[in-house]
Amino acid sequence: MSIGDPDPDPRETPGLEPGGSVPVGDTPPAEGSTSEAGPRHTPPRGWAKGPLIAIVTVAVLVAAFFLAYALLL
Repeated sequence: MSIGDPDPDPRETPGLEPGGSVPVGDTPPAEGSTSEAGPRHTPPRGWAKGPLIAIVTVAVLVAAFFLAYALLL
């Protein structure tokens, strides 16, 4: 897949003065697309097992602590 130059060619872009400047009151041309600049692989979706187990373990320990504290009052 060939990716061309994303910037417009000043010689072929209407509304530009010689040298590539924009006349007063005119809107400059839009920039080129950067859709091809992202990562080349699809990152994995979802949580990894390690962090998920750690979060669940901490949550269970905190719940057990508050349950024991409530029962001892």
